[in-house]
Amino acid sequence: MAKLLIAMMFSMVGIFIIDQSIKGLFIDGYRFYSEYIDLILVYNRGVAFSMFAFLGEWLKWLQLVLIVSVAAYILNLRQNCYAIPGGILVGAGFSNVFDRFVHGGVVDYVYYHWGFDFAVFNFADVMIDFAVLWLLLLNLKPKLCES
Repeated sequence: MAKLLIAMMFSMVGIFIIDQSIKGLFIDGYRFYSEYIDLILVYNRGVAFSMFAFLGEWLKWLQLVLIVSVAAYILNLRQNCYAIPGGILVGAGFSNVFDRFVHGGVVDYVYYHWGFDFAVFNFADVMIDFAVLWLLLLNLKPKLCES
């Protein structure tokens, strides 16, 4: 259990620090424009593609409950193979929820617009997707969890 907790905490804190550091650049005024990708500051009041923005202040509390539940579930599994992807997922989720408490919305900054307009997203969003895929792989291939 100690290895699980330590690995989860290191990955969680690491992702949180990296994400908040990158977001700080954009809050401080960094911008970049190109033909394909713009790096701009946007505050997303909803979740993916601004869904659930109508929940207002309730959204951050709902997300906080979900993130704590995920962390508790992963710790309850007591399998070390879930520590790093679980920590990445929880750290990225906490970083986005932290933005909601501090800035009133999630700090997004990557706007891909080559060929089609895509949503504006951030490093934490990418890490959440990565962690979910990793967790799915671990569940679909249980042998990967065997020590």
